[in-house]
Amino acid sequence: MKKKLDQYQKMLMVIIIIYSVFVALKNPQFLKVQTVFDIIKTSSTTMIVAFGLLVVMISGGIDVSFMAIALFGSYTSLYTMIKTGINNLAFAFALSAFIGVCLGLINALLINWLKLPPFIITLGTQNLFHGIMTTFISDKSFGSGVLPTCLHQFGQGTLFKIYTENGSAGLTVSLIPVLIAGILTYLILYKTMLGRGIVAIGNNEESARRAGFNPFIIRLFVYGYSGALAGMMGIVYAAQVNALYPNKMVGDELMIVAAVVIGGTKITGGQGKIFGSVLGVLIIYLLNSTLILIGLSSSWNNLFVGAILVIAVAVTSYQERVKNRNHLIFTE
Repeated sequence: MKKKLDQYQKMLMVIIIIYSVFVALKNPQFLKVQTVFDIIKTSSTTMIVAFGLLVVMISGGIDVSFMAIALFGSYTSLYTMIKTGINNLAFAFALSAFIGVCLGLINALLINWLKLPPFIITLGTQNLFHGIMTTFISDKSFGSGVLPTCLHQFGQGTLFKIYTENGSAGLTVSLIPVLIAGILTYLILYKTMLGRGIVAIGNNEESARRAGFNPFIIRLFVYGYSGALAGMMGIVYAAQVNALYPNKMVGDELMIVAAVVIGGTKITGGQGKIFGSVLGVLIIYLLNSTLILIGLSSSWNNLFVGAILVIAVAVTSYQERVKNRNHLIFTE
């Protein structure tokens, strides 16, 4: 199965390369360094929450409330900083991540208590969290003039700059939280017993329980971890747009779910790769950023993403049937 996943990721890389060559031939503007850096910048926030969603989906669950959690955590943190005069980026990330963990744990507790599908629970908490924020905290928008200066400095910061004949292009520092989230997710999934438990309950919860894993504890962790990354993502997003809005981000969940599934994550759990999720996110943002360069409107984006998603689900489903047949497992 690992070999098949690697082959699938190679296929995604080939798709990205072929499409990039096609766009470059149609419009040489795509070859500019700034275009590549812009795609990395716009996709960086999505990659952070994609890692959290990946862990949840490998465990056999699903979460569509992570964008509401990202908004709740970042808005509450920055609103607190505005009112108190705190100007510390570490405080913003820490408080937002802590709020994300708390909201993620609420998801896990409701799923375990009500015994309902995670999609239904998180769909409900998505609206619940957003409603609580706008009702009891604030529903006002804040511009760059009142936001903490540390947020603006982070959003405008660059790791390094490349000077070209058309000016300079910088790689954003928002790549740092992406690398931190990616490395941490890798260590959890592949270097810990907890990671084995996540994969185990995603494949078969009863078998995982008999092997000594506690599905409830693992479920608490995966949803709490997803919430923490969502909180981080909210701060990065606010820094990039240099503003704070009470209604942004919510509504983009299914596109991110599609990116993770395109990356090879099995909807029913037990299978998924970090690098595959990165490729899935890149494919979506590559399409979103380059369609105008080849003379197509943005409405074509949904068509292409939908087609790739259907193909990805079909491929993973075929691989699952082949695996079951090889192991003499037959289902209706």
